[in-house]
Amino acid sequence: MKTKKIIYTLLILITMSALSSCSEFLDVEPNDTYTLDNFYASEDDFKAATAPLYNRVWFDFNTKFYYGLGDGKSYNLYAPFSDYIYPFSDLAESALTGPLVEAWSSFYNVVQQSNNVIDGIQQSPVDEDTQKLYIAEARFMRGTAYWYLASLWGDVILSTNPKDLVSNPIVNKNSRNDVYEFAMRDLEYAAKYLPEQPANNGRVTKYSAFGMLSRIYLSYSGLSDNPNSGNRNQEYLDLSIKASEKVINEGPYMLMDDYADLFTIENNNNQESIFALQWVPNGEYGTNNFQQGFFALGSDITGNDVAYGYWTRASYDVLQEYETDDLRRKATWMADGDFYPEINISNGGYTVDHENTFVNVKKGVVGSTKDNPLISRQNSALNTYMMRLGEVYLNYAEAVLGNNQTTTDANALMYVNLLRTRAGLDSKTSLTYEDIIKERRIELCMEGQYWYDLVRRSYYEQQEVINYITSQDRGNIVPILYDAPTNDVSVDATRDTQARAIGAVNEGIFLLPYPESEVVQNPLLREAPVPYEFTEERITDLF
Repeated sequence: MKTKKIIYTLLILITMSALSSCSEFLDVEPNDTYTLDNFYASEDDFKAATAPLYNRVWFDFNTKFYYGLGDGKSYNLYAPFSDYIYPFSDLAESALTGPLVEAWSSFYNVVQQSNNVIDGIQQSPVDEDTQKLYIAEARFMRGTAYWYLASLWGDVILSTNPKDLVSNPIVNKNSRNDVYEFAMRDLEYAAKYLPEQPANNGRVTKYSAFGMLSRIYLSYSGLSDNPNSGNRNQEYLDLSIKASEKVINEGPYMLMDDYADLFTIENNNNQESIFALQWVPNGEYGTNNFQQGFFALGSDITGNDVAYGYWTRASYDVLQEYETDDLRRKATWMADGDFYPEINISNGGYTVDHENTFVNVKKGVVGSTKDNPLISRQNSALNTYMMRLGEVYLNYAEAVLGNNQTTTDANALMYVNLLRTRAGLDSKTSLTYEDIIKERRIELCMEGQYWYDLVRRSYYEQQEVINYITSQDRGNIVPILYDAPTNDVSVDATRDTQARAIGAVNEGIFLLPYPESEVVQNPLLREAPVPYEFTEERITDLF
């Protein structure tokens, strides 16, 4: 494999091609006479500089890793012939696994482009208050990227100046605890200085930052030296509750009435969206959303575009989670007989018609350019959710449950039951961890989140999670019979089970290997982490 110097290459995304293609969705008018000397001269320049932080830098993460890891490794889906999914679902990824290498690159692209923006803004003549708004935007992105890095690799390199890494790429990594704290400091800064209303449609606000903090505090609450302590830190559970309340009580967000409407192009940046990657309709490579091509069952959905999704299917394990009449299943997975009026509109809609032995991906599949002119070849133009209100409701409920076995907290029940009611299900009268994690799995299925839920649990109930993953029986892909109207799934005893070799299920599965190319470039990644020296105080007046 050709060695790639991923995190050590100084990212230069502030070019005319980046500005012209990325600015469209954010209504930024690029100046065609930009130079490095005059670039950060106005607030419009700041907007143009931060625009690529919503798509280009996340592109390699979004294209395969987002769902390959988040839903593949958690075994929501499998694809026995797709090397961007089965290494994760089979627990067999390596330092050479393509999407893993691409994701590492993407996260550090986010970090280093954010650093470039922060450095440029700090040298600008624009007033300090305006500078803080856009520094906060860049720190939101950097903090989010570091949450992913901490969750996936644990100990990684913290960077605030990409030039340092260019001049000296052989540096020590920092501990997972320090990476989490770094991410929290970035998001706390963002929560303090981002505006209440977005500068342009689709941009993040202070409530986006509080939403991300609700997730990070919840994750960090369980992290300790004992991964089987069975206990979470109450201080950080309380912070997660407070951050969630900021979003829910003060933010502008409301649930969409129809769950399926969340996943249509027409509803990009809807009232439930807290942070989403913004893909440019008819945009150039790097600003487009490829996911539909990997999900779509066939070209009768995408028109003349690619459709590789025939073998990309729901696992038997996840289909067992759906209750009868759960409306979220049809919006997430295509089963035999399902009808979608928004696809193949000119022919009266699209009915799934194949043997009733597997279930394919629907979420992210939106049709062809004939159905919507914003769709183009290998670009669905559909936003990628990074966080929406449904998750914050569930973060709140899990943080309230905390270290208890059950909760009847009125607000926690209300938020979970709002999601269940929308899904056509009965309300709960009490909540256990099992109730909440099941709701998380179904509500956020195929939104790249469930593996991170399992990682979070592994911080303090590691053996329980190992036992759970073992019980998923990933080594046997069973033929199924699925009844779409009732969400009833059973094993088809007339057909053979497909046996697969999977990796060992032990404590090692919760951290990914560093990309081989990175270790070759920086052998210190093999060494123990060193403490990070923080140079600013934590912000403590957010609540």
